[in-house]
Amino acid sequence: MAIVKMKRVRLIALAKDRDELLSELLHVGCVEVREPEENDLLHRDVSALADARGDLTLLQHAIEVLGKYAPQKKPLLSLRPTIKEAALLDGDARRAALEKAETITAHARTIGQLNARETRIHADRLALEPWSACDIPLEVKGTARTDLLLGAAPATADFDAMAGALDEAGAVAEIRRLSADREQQYLEVIVHRDSRQQALDVLRSFGFSFAQIKDLTGTVRENIQALGKELDDVAKSRNAEIEAIRQMGPCLDELKLGLDRVEQVVATESAKERLLTGGSILYLEGWASVPEIPELEKALAKFDCAWELEEPAEEEYPNVPVELRNGKLVRPLNMVTEMYSLPAYGGVDPNPLIAPFFIVFYGMMMADMGYGLVMMLASAVIMKKSRPNGATMRYMIPLLGLCGISTFIWGALTGGFFGDLIPQIRGLLTGVDPASVSLWKLFDPLEDAIPVLIGSLILGAVQVITGMITSMYMKIKRGKGMDALCGEGAWFLSFAVIGIGFAAGKLTWGLIAALVILAAANAYGKKGFGIITGVFGALYNGITGYFSDILSYSRLMALMLAGAVVAQVFNQLGAMTGNIVFFLIIAFLGNAINFALNILGCYVHDMRLQCLEFFGRFYEDGGKPFRPLNINTKYVDVEK
Repeated sequence: MAIVKMKRVRLIALAKDRDELLSELLHVGCVEVREPEENDLLHRDVSALADARGDLTLLQHAIEVLGKYAPQKKPLLSLRPTIKEAALLDGDARRAALEKAETITAHARTIGQLNARETRIHADRLALEPWSACDIPLEVKGTARTDLLLGAAPATADFDAMAGALDEAGAVAEIRRLSADREQQYLEVIVHRDSRQQALDVLRSFGFSFAQIKDLTGTVRENIQALGKELDDVAKSRNAEIEAIRQMGPCLDELKLGLDRVEQVVATESAKERLLTGGSILYLEGWASVPEIPELEKALAKFDCAWELEEPAEEEYPNVPVELRNGKLVRPLNMVTEMYSLPAYGGVDPNPLIAPFFIVFYGMMMADMGYGLVMMLASAVIMKKSRPNGATMRYMIPLLGLCGISTFIWGALTGGFFGDLIPQIRGLLTGVDPASVSLWKLFDPLEDAIPVLIGSLILGAVQVITGMITSMYMKIKRGKGMDALCGEGAWFLSFAVIGIGFAAGKLTWGLIAALVILAAANAYGKKGFGIITGVFGALYNGITGYFSDILSYSRLMALMLAGAVVAQVFNQLGAMTGNIVFFLIIAFLGNAINFALNILGCYVHDMRLQCLEFFGRFYEDGGKPFRPLNINTKYVDVEK
């Protein structure tokens, strides 16, 4: 199966059965609920989606808090626990997880408040530090005849000049510098009340400004000590809250399971919002995947409801969701297709077509038995130890293994095992020239570069022709037989004529005949001057297009050569040390770098060949992903 067939589903049921009906649809997992337009009789149904999303946020925050204050060490690869569907949908267990999440969040909230309080205390303490030399209680503002002034002046102000200016002005005042920093100097001024204004005029001429100190009692030192004690109390309270969170560390798995439980509630409540209701009835509209329709009909038979299933009309295809289903060997290529764009409904699933090319091309570009073994082992271990089920990883890891097999086979054909690692090791241990000892190989990419280039172009031509055949098939299937014959059909006939002319020694006549065929085919359906422009445009675009597309496949040879050369260079650098230990270190690091660069580079270039040179021949993109009301989990696997 490739693109799954869809049918439009319309359903009318009793409003009292809403929750149970959606629960059954969640179990079946084959209906995508759409949003029909409201009318005078039906209106949008209400739901608790906002509350469900709030619960989801609460659990996510609680899990983050536990990860911060009570981290748990887990193996790098581990299997997700399996749980039965009924247990996943257990409402009591969900509410218990939410209560624990609320407790953890409350502790985290208190920690946040304590942190904010600590910040304020530090700021208050920092503000008092410059005045610590003042031993007069802060509530004392002076005596019966004097005033106490605390203030600051710029650090650039001359203190001695300031004191001298007070004397010259006749102000009865004593000024003392308590402390200073890069920006300011902090002053204590005791002035006779009769001279207060006179002294302030002098001081302000030097940039003096009053200190911004809160209304406090006691000396500055006493207040600083009190703030220090308050900081200690804050630290103790925070440690108590952190310890309370750590005590709830074992609840992490329960919270994760609770998050998966709430995810199902969010999905169900989201579907409720897309229902229409008229009081005692509800109306549902959406799309159902055809393979699961028997199971859907069985589920709906439990309710007093009416439903209909309808094939989508061709003009509705742009709105029909798309789901791809393929076998184990082809399914990993969903990663490539989904990164580009899903095919349009009614089109062709490209995965079975690109699977052999993508895997063969990737292996050809890597072409090393050692790298292939690493890829196969990594894929096998990850699949066995963790069973990845994420949107990307569930395709990436199997695809890594398939490309590893191809890489190993191509490496066996070229005699590469981490470059020339084995001959270099044997040379170091026995003194034999590594060039005289090599693994069996069908061909050497360094010595047979031209044959490898020709082989790359032949593989490219095969893929381009496959795309042309697919395009012809789609046109004929849609009743556009003449478009197929005048398009790809004319090119195939031209290729055949050129081949016959070459075989018969009449290549010139073969080329002329091919041009006549292409001109006649591209003139079909055109009138007047459009015939000339159409013919020349089609010939120019076709000839240059096919030539440039096939030439792009030379990158297969280029990356094969680059990978082999880089590996051998690092091996030779290691061998130059003459020490087997240093050789292994340098060779290992060099091959690790080469492997890391190639595993990404080969993927990018392989993607380019598929998306540009191949997809452009036949692919119709723009499909919307099929998102049914279904059980989706992040932390557990569900057994239905």
